[in-house]
Amino acid sequence: MAIVQLEHVRKAYDTKIAVEDLSLLIEPGTMFGLLGPNGSGKTSSIRMMIGITVPDSGRVELFGKPFERKDLARVGYLPEERGLYKKMKVIDQLIFMGQLHGLDIATATMRSHAWCERMQITEAIPKKVEELSKGMQQKIQFIAALLHEPELIIMDEPFSGLDPVNATLLIDTLIDLRKEGRAILFSTHRMDQVEKMCDSICLISRGKQVLSGTMREVKSRYPRNRMLITFDGDDAFLKNPGIEEYKRYNNSAEIKLRDESAAQQIIAQAIGGAIVTRFEVMEPTLEEIFIEEVSRGGRVDA
Repeated sequence: MAIVQLEHVRKAYDTKIAVEDLSLLIEPGTMFGLLGPNGSGKTSSIRMMIGITVPDSGRVELFGKPFERKDLARVGYLPEERGLYKKMKVIDQLIFMGQLHGLDIATATMRSHAWCERMQITEAIPKKVEELSKGMQQKIQFIAALLHEPELIIMDEPFSGLDPVNATLLIDTLIDLRKEGRAILFSTHRMDQVEKMCDSICLISRGKQVLSGTMREVKSRYPRNRMLITFDGDDAFLKNPGIEEYKRYNNSAEIKLRDESAAQQIIAQAIGGAIVTRFEVMEPTLEEIFIEEVSRGGRVDA
């Protein structure tokens, strides 16, 4: 049974089409990346999934059946726009959020303390939200989305305000939840995280789906025309006509080839004039695919 299924969904606001003919499927125990530039329709799509708005046409199913309000008890949602009460103490706020999801006070209290310990913020428990850093507040809202042990977890820009250490903590936690069989939907600009974590993706631009599939399927559609070379010495090989463009760093270069067949010649030339400590021929990164696909349809928003 699919956790989320959208079929040919459309949503317009006055004369602006936010989502046009979008179809996607999210299975249990998977991480799904919903990607796109600002204004592409990501948040509008999420809002239709969880009943905040209703599609003008098409079908939305949650947990194998048409959306029903009661199904929200099985959903955890971290919105892009944060919604914490600044004057409330952290523990009071988490208990309140747990109660809104149907937990009794004792269960909400126990789980709040356990999650604060897991997220390494026990010192924040007696404090007011306004006393905390943005990163700490983000972790509080993350916990609030998980207290009721949802089957579907929706994360809209979850790494906002987090340093690399805390971002890694969130990632490790979400990976554990996926292993438990939860379905996780990411909407984010962090292509590096999506590439590492997500099983499947859907890229939308200007409300339309332009790319979808498993990470393996998506990557296999593009040529292995990228190279990474780490070296010491002469970089004359970067003038090879088989190179379309490159980025030069202290002791490495990222190269885009005109054709995959040029790789061997470039490697041989590099070895002939420098000490090569590493080389790798690769598919384009998800970020490169993202930029290429969105640029085909026009400007990429900042």
